[in-house]
Amino acid sequence: MKPAALALAGVALLTLPYWIGGPYYVNIASQILIWAVFALGLNVLVGYGGLVSLGHAGLFGTAAYAAAWLVAAGAGQLAAATGAIGLTLLMSALFAVLALRATGIGFLMITLALGQILWGIAYRWISLTNGDNGINLSARPMPLGLSLASPAAFYFATLVIFALAVGMMACFVASPFGASLRGTRDQPRRMSALGYDVWLIRFLAVLFSGFWTGIAGLLFCYYDQFVSPHLLTLSSSAEVLLMVISGGSGTLLGPIAGAALVVAMKTIASAYIERWNLVLGAIFVAIIVLMPEGLVPGSRRLWRWALQRRGTPAEGVAR
Repeated sequence: MKPAALALAGVALLTLPYWIGGPYYVNIASQILIWAVFALGLNVLVGYGGLVSLGHAGLFGTAAYAAAWLVAAGAGQLAAATGAIGLTLLMSALFAVLALRATGIGFLMITLALGQILWGIAYRWISLTNGDNGINLSARPMPLGLSLASPAAFYFATLVIFALAVGMMACFVASPFGASLRGTRDQPRRMSALGYDVWLIRFLAVLFSGFWTGIAGLLFCYYDQFVSPHLLTLSSSAEVLLMVISGGSGTLLGPIAGAALVVAMKTIASAYIERWNLVLGAIFVAIIVLMPEGLVPGSRRLWRWALQRRGTPAEGVAR
């Protein structure tokens, strides 16, 4: 069932602009893919490293601001994108050096503080960031001469990056590095006793997480063509963390499902439900009560339970 489900999902994503019903919903699909890449990047730390970060919006905004500022300063799109990712990696390294002094609640609080510092810089350093007025991006890039101005064209470009992110995350999970990171999450003392450098493994994980967070920030900058301090707020970090936890941390599909849920509620349900955030909160509470492991693992568990109640063997259910 798994190959068939993946093939069906691939066909649905590739044909989405032709059946979804207009540019508005194509733009929403692009947002879901961008936030899914962001959530996948954070999931490296939360799900596989056991390190909960509340400052990743700072890295997300760093990439967006760097790209917008470089383009506004006259740099080419390729140079701006390269510089933005490079700066995000440097900032990720700084986050790692400072935050990895602690784990658990200590790591969370340090990342929260660092994220708030970056938000303060974006908000107060008006000569560089333009403060609340933000920075406008005049046009989207044209990779290989292809225009990304239309919603469908940008969606397909985002889909390519999203597919690359999912593929690299799958390779990461199956790699020795992924296994060693999970080892530092479950048994850090044993890993250290076996000769593994726990700090270095976590440091590299922060860089890997920061890289994909920067890619997501770059995509959002090109999507919105506007960057403001709102990108770096604590609420942005909390939202993406909720995506990871509600969908299922430590899984490949969980952050994607969580991103789809949150973005759909913010952009679609909010048009019909005035108290949409209350509905979203109720959904999160229901997920925690009924599926404490997350939406995707919990759905699989309930599906297996339903099959067993019907007397159908559950071995064929996709894992």
